[in-house]
Formats: sequence, structure tokens, C-alpha cells
Amino acid sequence: MDERYDVVVVGGGAAGLSGALTLARARRSVLVVDAGDPRNAPAAHAHGLLTRDGTPPLDLLAAGRAEVEGYGAHVERGEVLAVHHEDGAFTVELADGRSVVARAVLSATGLRDELPDVPGLAQRWGTDVLHCPYCHGWEVRDRAVVILGTNPLAAHAAQLWRQWTDDVTLVRHTAPPLAPEDAERLAARGVRVLDTTAVAVDGPSGDLTVHLADGTAVPAAAVVTGTRMVARAEHLAPLGLHPVPLEMAGQEIGRAVPAGPDGATALPGVWVAGNVTDLRATVVVAAAAGVMVGAMINADLVARDADAAVDAHRLAATASTAHAAHAEHGRHGGHTHGGHTPADAAAAGGRRTVHGVDLPEELAGMFEPEFWEERYSGPAPTWSGRPNDTLVQETRDLPPGRALDVAAGEGGDALWLAEQGWHVTATDWAAAGLARGEAAAAERGVADRVVWRQADIVDGTGWGDETYDLVTSHYLHLPPDLRTAAVRRMASFVSPGGTLLVVGHHARDLRTTMPRPDVPELFTDADEIAALLDPAQWEVVTVDARAHEATDPDGRPVVLHDAVLRARRLP
Repeated sequence: MDERYDVVVVGGGAAGLSGALTLARARRSVLVVDAGDPRNAPAAHAHGLLTRDGTPPLDLLAAGRAEVEGYGAHVERGEVLAVHHEDGAFTVELADGRSVVARAVLSATGLRDELPDVPGLAQRWGTDVLHCPYCHGWEVRDRAVVILGTNPLAAHAAQLWRQWTDDVTLVRHTAPPLAPEDAERLAARGVRVLDTTAVAVDGPSGDLTVHLADGTAVPAAAVVTGTRMVARAEHLAPLGLHPVPLEMAGQEIGRAVPAGPDGATALPGVWVAGNVTDLRATVVVAAAAGVMVGAMINADLVARDADAAVDAHRLAATASTAHAAHAEHGRHGGHTHGGHTPADAAAAGGRRTVHGVDLPEELAGMFEPEFWEERYSGPAPTWSGRPNDTLVQETRDLPPGRALDVAAGEGGDALWLAEQGWHVTATDWAAAGLARGEAAAAERGVADRVVWRQADIVDGTGWGDETYDLVTSHYLHLPPDLRTAAVRRMASFVSPGGTLLVVGHHARDLRTTMPRPDVPELFTDADEIAALLDPAQWEVVTVDARAHEATDPDGRPVVLHDAVLRARRLP
């Protein structure tokens, strides 16, 4: 087993293996962790699968595991205790003490059936105690079936089973009283209704006796009962994902993890398929969902790979231009030092000193609004529109309030915060970027939650006296004296009890294969940022050089680091 995968699939049933098969065929690195406790294990045969009808469930899973492994995926017997989201990836904690890292997680852990507390039911579950007529109706056709009602679907279940046999008895048990129209329908179809409860089930397979509270004993070839179906999702709790109640006529019938029609949960990168999210799914439906969700995960990873490649390409282009200017300057007489006006820079071979830092002219232009106005005025957006992973991770435990996004660019972070319930002021000195963000806010239905303001955090232009519950800035790389002024100004905007979050590329990555401008002064670490805060007024929560995986312009994997400073202003 490796340490890092594109996708970890939790659960090796029909949904999980189908998702893994789709992903492995898409040339993704996949690990399937299978606890080996499928819901249908007690059943002798699986039905309703075209070309495989009647195959024992465990035989189907064994064949599925072999197919998945045939495409290079790893399938391991084990249990996932917890999934954590950190450093832009997911850490999957296994019961044997190991952990692996994944870019995405597919949870296909199924559900637990909680049976009525009637002696004799549990040990016969899946053989003589049944729940689904499409799975088992043919096998008990024309024989006596007793239904133990547990929920508002009891009358519906009785009507369904009447299709397979005319010997159906409904024991109301804990189900609510029948509606008059349901009672009339059942009577018309010859279904007996007993308004009492069951106290025990006994007898040999196929020749059962259902004992009732009034002393009656009802013979049955099979007993049918509704269960309370609860998604197996304890491992998702650290991510804030929990099963939610599903009710019918005011009665809870089960709990499932909510997700969109494509299997995406509320946390990007975490997906669900099968009974963990769809309590009604049969084997073939769960398998189909696994295929669909596997394809959606691959599509999402493709988009993320493309976004990373575009960002790397743009950085490479900037760095290449800067290095070319540097080389040209060298052919004209070497480095110069000291302050230069733009005219001086031209005379010196295309370099300029910006606040004490000697920069190639191309990079020096990045500290002028005109550079960004031109960049954001192109035909396509400059950035992906997605939030930065560190923002998502560091703010998910904060209650929504008022937020300030400094150097917001085209507003990806601001829009995500607004979608989480924050009221956001998004600032940048480039009006073109703000205009793109404002248009996106209208498209995403959060226009009333974001104010777009042209302002310069360095010189203080355009600021009022407002304070905020969250002030955040990502990848604002400035020369040291500008950086100091910007951080202190951002800190001054944080309300008592509020949070300051500053994230930047770490200086240690200048020697990786990922293009970075060769100007160490523009990069820093979180300790330097933290040192700018008065310890009497601030509690430092996070000071980190946080690692994450990326791909360089040549397609090689590289580990990069973000300098992450999160601090809380004391009340």
C-alpha cells in the first residue's frame, strides 16, 4: 500500500467497487478500504442484476475486487476510523494505526439495518426475515407472508407484497394507524390486518410462527419488516459531515448523508455513493451510482489538474520573462544597486528598485495597478474561481459574520465565504478584477452578501473605520517594508475576538522545480508575520509551513509549502 492516492474509497460493496473500477480505468491511483461487512451478506443470492441474477452476494464482491485490482487499484481489508481535511488534502486514518493521504474521498460504506426488538428476528435477517419484494418476492411467491409494520410505509409494503402472493397478513406492530383509504385497499385485496404487536418469531426456515401479543400464532414462510436504516458514516464526522434524519408522516425512518445528485457532499473533495446517501438503493442501483460518482470525481480532479497547470504555466511565463530580462541586463554590464526612477531603470538595463528590493522590470510592474488591470481585463478569468484550500480549512469552524478579503483579485475566496453565510467586503486595487467578482456574485446568487471596494492595503487609500470578524489575505507578496505595513493595517481591521488569516508562498520553495520569481525578499514564513502582532493583544492559533502537493510545468510532482498565520484578537 502506498501513502498517497488520488482517491481513497471507503467501503468495498457494489457502490465502492464500481466507483473504484471507474477511477482505476481512468488511470487514477485508488485505494479501496473494505471492512468486509456488506449489508446483504446474510442473503443467499442477489437478484435484479441482469446477467448475474441469483449470484451469491459475496461471490459478486470477490469478482468485483479482482476486476478493480486488474486495473492497478489496491483493495485492502480494514476499517477507516476517521477522515481529516488538512493541507488541501485528506488524511485517512486506518484502524491498524496507519494513515494515507488522498486528494479525494469516496465514502460508500452503506447502512446498518436496525430491526424491531422482537426475539427471533435478528438471527433470521436476510434469509427468512426480509424487507424488499424486488429482492426476495419471487422466492416466496404464493406462500404465506407476514408483515410487521414499523413505519408509515407498512400499508404500502403490504400492497406490494400482495403482487407475489395472495396470503399476506399485516401485523400493525408499531406502525401508525392505517388511513381509511389504505384499510379499504388492503381489505379489497384480501390482505388481513391485525391491530396488535409481535412478541416473538420462531420455527425452522420456511416454516415460521409469528407470536402476537394477544396470544395468536400466525404461520409464515417469511416475515417482512421495515428497518430503521442508518448510514455508516462515523468516519466522516471529523469533516463535519453527518447523517441527517429522513422522516415520513412525522416519523424518522432512517438517516443518510446528504449529497447532490452527482454524489458531492457539502465539503469539496468528499463524495458519497450507494446506501450511505440513498437508503433505497438496491445492488444494481448502488453500483450505477458508484460508476456515476467515480466519473464525477475524475472530472473534478481533471479540472483541478488543469487549474494547477494553468497557474503553473502563468507563473512559469512570469518567471521566464523575469529571468530573460535579468540575462539581458547582465549582457549590458551587470547589477546595479540603489533607488531608481523609471527612467533610471531603463538606463540600467530593465531593473528597478521597489521599496529597497532590486527587481527585474517585469516583476516591478506587478506592484502597479496597471499590471493587474491589464491582466484582469483579458477575455478569460485569470484564476479558477475556487476558494483557496487553506481558507476553507481554517475558517470552517468559525461562525459566519463580517469578513474582509484583502487583495481579492477576481473574488474566489470572497464568493465562497458569502456562500457559507458571511457578509464580505472584497478589496483590490484593480477594478477589472473586482468587476469579474461582482459578475460572478450575481451568477452565484450572493450579490447581496458581497461589497466590492477598490482599495490599496499598502498606502491605506479607500479604507474606512470598519472592523471585521475575519480579515484574510492569500498570496499577497510584497517587499518587506510594504509587507509590514500591510499586515499591521489588516490586523487593525480585526474586531475583538475576530480572526486574522494571512497565507503566502513559503520562501523554502524557491529552489523547487515550480517556477517562482528568484527574489527571496518577496517571500516569508509565518513566524515573521506573527512577530508583527502584539502578544498582549493577540493569540496566535496557527503558525505553519503547510505542505501540499502540486505539479510543475513539466508534469512532475512537487511538494510546496504555504506560510500560514492564523491569529485571534483578544477580547
